[in-house]
Amino acid sequence: MSVDVKLEDVWVRFGSFTAVKNANVTIRGGEFFSFLGPSGCGKTTLLRCISGFQEPTDGKILFDGKNMAGIGPNKRPTALIFQNLALFPLMSVADNIAFGLEVRGIGKAQRRKKADELLDLIALPGQGDKKVGELSGGQKQRVAIARALAVEPEILLLDEPLSALDLKLRQHMRTELREIQKRVGITFIYITHDQGEALTMSDRVAVMSEGVIEQVADSVTLYDRPEKPFVASFVGENNDFRGRVTSVSEGYAEVETSEGLFRGRVSEGNRDALSGSGPASIFVRPEALKIAGTATEASNAFEANLLQEEFEGNMRHLVLESKGGQRLRMTLVNDGHVLDYGPGSTVPVVFNPELAIVLPQEA
Repeated sequence: MSVDVKLEDVWVRFGSFTAVKNANVTIRGGEFFSFLGPSGCGKTTLLRCISGFQEPTDGKILFDGKNMAGIGPNKRPTALIFQNLALFPLMSVADNIAFGLEVRGIGKAQRRKKADELLDLIALPGQGDKKVGELSGGQKQRVAIARALAVEPEILLLDEPLSALDLKLRQHMRTELREIQKRVGITFIYITHDQGEALTMSDRVAVMSEGVIEQVADSVTLYDRPEKPFVASFVGENNDFRGRVTSVSEGYAEVETSEGLFRGRVSEGNRDALSGSGPASIFVRPEALKIAGTATEASNAFEANLLQEEFEGNMRHLVLESKGGQRLRMTLVNDGHVLDYGPGSTVPVVFNPELAIVLPQEA
């Protein structure tokens, strides 16, 4: 069984410091939901509120409509996986998994049966008699998940559990974690500052900044259609051309920048904010910038100097400087062709208005 979690007007204050400001979001039962943001943005504080280790200063935490105020962590249908995993090194893998069941008075035979079932679930069959120290980092991660699942929670809370792993193992564990969530079908609430983790695993993501939930959406919407400048700049790389709006019509806006007049898409929610001639930014992803000779777009063209090329095997990243002195990044797929431009040369650049988003500038 999975549970809906609703945050209703949640504020958390520590003295004069406000960690969370008016958080409102509904996490659907069975959803893999992530809170994404930089360190200190309030995401772990929200997780503590959901788990019961922290009471909100104002507002409500609701599980399937039931107010959790005054209900401690041990009385909530949640399990929490910490960043350091906290496995017991002197216990066997099976005993680690079954520890919560032992605390609840479950018999030894039943505990071992449950541990073996969960070892099958996490793709570690027959590993129950090993010690924790004999496992790899990824295997320890899976054992921590199995231990949390042993008590059959309706909500699994994960506080940056992959942060200590190396890059390849972290990428592998993303897939593993998502597959485990699909198999058990319960609500997963995941905390991370790593956008790659959030985008690849989650059904929806809440992007946070300075205690505020800036936008909640699926991964594709967050990346392609950000509603706020912070979301556009934090989720993935973006080139930010600043200027003033000259016109808005039919879902597009024109912005006069130091590099010229550029055109990009406008979301319905920002149309009114961009009316008039106020300050705006036009955001263009590095992969949306093209060398003009290889693209067909006639608008949004400018020139830039090539400072350096960063070769990454499958990708080539060009570091550019526009005529107005702005540092830019362009990403090209490595198709085996030799680049016609070297450091110091002038590159004609162009981008499709459909792949650019115009947002009002924030203070």
